[in-house]
Amino acid sequence: MSACPACSAAPAAEDLAERAAQKDARLALSLPTIHCAACIAAVERRLAAEPGVKTARVNLTLKRATIEADPDVTARQLVQVLDDIGYEAHELDAGTLSATQTDRAGRELLMRLAVAGFASMNVMLLSVSVWSGAEDATRDMFHWISAAITLPTIAFSGQPFFRSAWGALRAGRLNMDVPIVLAILLALVTSLWETTLSGEHAYFDAALTLTFFLLAGRYLDHRTRAVARSAAEELAALEVPRVTLLLNGEEREMPAAELAIGDIILVRPGGRMPVDGEIIEGQSELDRSLLTGESLPVFAGVGQSVSAGEVNLTGPLKVRATAVGEETSLHRMADLVAIAESGRSKYTSLADAAAKLYAPGVHILSALAFFGWLLYSSDMRVALNIAAAVLIITCPCALGLAVPAVTTAASGKLFRKGMLIKHETALERLAQVDTVVFDKTGTLTEGAPELTNGDALSRADMALAMALAEGSSHPLARAIWAAGKAAGVAPLALQSVQEVPGFGAEGLIDGLDVRLGRAAWVGAEAGEVTSTWLKRGNDAPVAFEFTDSLRAGAEEAVKALKATGKDVILMSGDTRQAVEAMALRLGIETWVAEALPSDKAERITALAEAGHKVLMVGDGLNDTAALTAAHVSISPASALDAARVASDIVLLGGNLAPIAEATLTAQSAVRRIKENFQIATIYNIIAVPLAVAGLATPLIAALAMSSSSITVSLNAMRLRG
Repeated sequence: MSACPACSAAPAAEDLAERAAQKDARLALSLPTIHCAACIAAVERRLAAEPGVKTARVNLTLKRATIEADPDVTARQLVQVLDDIGYEAHELDAGTLSATQTDRAGRELLMRLAVAGFASMNVMLLSVSVWSGAEDATRDMFHWISAAITLPTIAFSGQPFFRSAWGALRAGRLNMDVPIVLAILLALVTSLWETTLSGEHAYFDAALTLTFFLLAGRYLDHRTRAVARSAAEELAALEVPRVTLLLNGEEREMPAAELAIGDIILVRPGGRMPVDGEIIEGQSELDRSLLTGESLPVFAGVGQSVSAGEVNLTGPLKVRATAVGEETSLHRMADLVAIAESGRSKYTSLADAAAKLYAPGVHILSALAFFGWLLYSSDMRVALNIAAAVLIITCPCALGLAVPAVTTAASGKLFRKGMLIKHETALERLAQVDTVVFDKTGTLTEGAPELTNGDALSRADMALAMALAEGSSHPLARAIWAAGKAAGVAPLALQSVQEVPGFGAEGLIDGLDVRLGRAAWVGAEAGEVTSTWLKRGNDAPVAFEFTDSLRAGAEEAVKALKATGKDVILMSGDTRQAVEAMALRLGIETWVAEALPSDKAERITALAEAGHKVLMVGDGLNDTAALTAAHVSISPASALDAARVASDIVLLGGNLAPIAEATLTAQSAVRRIKENFQIATIYNIIAVPLAVAGLATPLIAALAMSSSSITVSLNAMRLRG
């Protein structure tokens, strides 16, 4: 990790590969009943004795066991093993592990910051005594005490910088941490040299202050965004781990990973499809919103194809597998997301670009100052002091804070408007956007239908429809019930009410059959408007018409984005009629209907290849690949976990209006970042000649460096207005 948060983005592809490797080899179990060292020994000994287990480690504080094992060893197997020796165990999912890792990183960073701050205060007090006139033995004692405090503090608190700089040097490149580490080390070496020779000046306080400033900037940036899992990992978490296999008429539970093409499985109501396949028996309705964005369930009958990730709503289905494991649509979508994440990680931030130019210049300048003064004065002590002053005064503390200071201020402003920035370069990318792509269902709309022709319906029809809809979980039935309650209508009393999976509900009233459901089922002709139909005996069917309600601020957001010159596109997996109606309603000229997840990602990639910087706003599983393929992405807080993880920004409230303002704030933030770079440049133009000329001691250089950092922070605070 880098001292400068904007330099710290590791390639997502490498991270994904590492996580995938861990997933194959590592299991984690929660052990709520362990309480002592004897428990640890017993659990570790029993797990290590299990065939296929390589290592097992128990953490008593977290009450957790981490196991390295062969891929064929399952958590269920190990849970049973521990149950046999009297210990309760539960498998931990990747989300719990990731959240714990994130919390630990924040705690460690805060602890390093606190140690550096406490040490800085103490060394500063000792320095004040030296500045006040302490001489000879007293001064030397204060310097040695300062050294005793500073050296272990730097060794502990400076680890993030040292690791980052060493990693960069091993890779044959320079990053912002290299000159920072050199400045810290040179300040320490110069201070120890001066202290050993009983010199008047030591600069332990400068080294500690520099460390504290950079840790503070990094911790602030850490707090402004949610560190989340890979979106591809979130998608993988949706895969069904166990299935019900039908073999010779008998039901048998087995891991989904052991399924083969042609196997027949049973998917009960409420269950998620574990494979791509074909229905061979049963009828139901499927919720495809996660994959296609369709706002309403679709009928499912014999011969129809189903995809992994779809949810069976009403009736049991027998499905013959046509694609399993890595070949399913859900797994292919995870692959799309992984590829898109890898592409996004290649984005070069402004701080990265500055580091490429800045770091080599700092090193060369300091080295030239050292050798020049060594040749001129033949005094190693003078040359070392001036080299240290040059390196400290040009230390990229201001550049290191330029991005996180602005990001923190801008993130705070947007947070008050209801937006949470997750990714460290999201604001920079958002400022470049020229095209905005919206999903429809759940993004521009609430994703829940509402009755539109309630005023044209009689109270008797509404009361009858409410009676049939009362026990149903279908979205249209819930909308009818809600509309009737709002109108003060009481449902009628019916006999023999039952739900017919895939069609609707039926019952009896005064000896007459009544039905509420699909047009064909009740003998009506379906139109273009989303409808369900009520049929009483031989009476003509009555249509109940619905529309998807707009999310608050949708019209304002689209209008404001278009006013700033951005192209707005509506892209949805919903039907052509529904998407076209929504586009006309919002004044969006360009729209795409019936788009599969891969279609969305491909279209956004094509826009990018044409030179557009695309902002994608979506909420569903079907949007995840598109969210990661976009230059920058936003998801509502109500979105599926995978979509929120894939996005760079989370919209905390239900109102879309802040999106347009966020683009303007991002542009202001980038201007402030560039201004900070200009401030740092002007500061160096003035300060560097003074240091090279020997007119600035390392202590004065440290004070000048601190003042430039404060100036950068104050400039960033202008964004909060």
